[in-house]
Amino acid sequence: MSKKDLLMKIILPIIIILAGVILSFVLIKSRSIPQRVARTYSGPLVEVMVAEQSRSQIVVPGTGTVQPTQSADITPQVSGQVRQMSPRMVEGGFFNEGELLFTIEKVDYELALERAKASLAQAELELLRNRSLAEIARLDWERIRQNESRPANPLTLYEPQLKAAEAQVASARSAVKQAELDLSRTVIRAPFNCFVRSEQIDVGQYVRAGTRVATVAGTDRVEIVVPLPLEELAWLKVPRNGRDIEGSPATVRMSIGETRHEWQGQIVRAFGEIDPRTRMAKVVVAVNDPFGRSGRDKSAAHELAPGMFAEVLLYGTEVADVIVIPRGALRDDDTVWTVDENKKLQIRKVEIVRRERQEVLVTAGIDPGDQVVLTGLAAAADGMLLRPQLQETE
Repeated sequence: MSKKDLLMKIILPIIIILAGVILSFVLIKSRSIPQRVARTYSGPLVEVMVAEQSRSQIVVPGTGTVQPTQSADITPQVSGQVRQMSPRMVEGGFFNEGELLFTIEKVDYELALERAKASLAQAELELLRNRSLAEIARLDWERIRQNESRPANPLTLYEPQLKAAEAQVASARSAVKQAELDLSRTVIRAPFNCFVRSEQIDVGQYVRAGTRVATVAGTDRVEIVVPLPLEELAWLKVPRNGRDIEGSPATVRMSIGETRHEWQGQIVRAFGEIDPRTRMAKVVVAVNDPFGRSGRDKSAAHELAPGMFAEVLLYGTEVADVIVIPRGALRDDDTVWTVDENKKLQIRKVEIVRRERQEVLVTAGIDPGDQVVLTGLAAAADGMLLRPQLQETE
């Protein structure tokens, strides 16, 4: 091994170690001693909102089942065999007022009309004959009554016969009208804009007068009966006791799949009694054009059909000078936590005018501009130091 190789293997490592030791010594001597910093406790982090005074409209929630305003049983007024039937005369078929539902064999009623007209012609002829005889009898009596002091016998002047003939004509005319009416009743039409709820009829079937063959329900309007606690009625306008007032507006909501649909309605009346089982009042909300037949969109997904269970929002009176806070910000014993200018917690007793599902309407105890604590704390005490952070607005 040469001296150069020996130098590289022994001397060079020693030099590197010495350099590292010297560098470490220099770094240790040149470091600064960290200063002690006294940390101050700023309290737990809480989310707050700024109280704002405003006018708020009372919204009363409810639910109910949709039911038709109009419903009728289709009952023929004459008997006979069904000869023709609309292809829409099936369950779910829609009709406009006056459209044909079905027809009944009319031959028998046409013949009855002809017989009635013939009887009328005979009666009119008999009336003319009796009028002629009465006129002749009157002239004869005028000629001979000079020798008679007593009045003429009514039978002599054909007065009873004439009255009987007139009555016979009136009866025959009534029979013609009845026959015409029976003939017209062989055509059964929709009594109003409707859809077929049920039917038990087909072509060739013999139907009897007075027997129900179908049931239809109106499509112009539906109603929803909404049960409400008695105290909620104070916020709403309900036409009742004969008063002609406009009821509170309402929104009917329903989720179909991933889409929520809405219909606008109005309170039209209230039931005249309280449910003895639930002790709740019932108001009726009416919705016009629930099937969208007057609009462009006639999709079945937008139909508020009878039998559906819907959510109803009733818009009542407005309350002025209230502060609306989330329901979660209301603490025990109707208190609210606020943060003062020194970032300390204050527990305030508030006056509540109304509690809703998500919000509380406060009339006293909070001033506009106060910071209301939204975050819950395990052990809250009056004067507790807090670290407020304003609520993020969406």
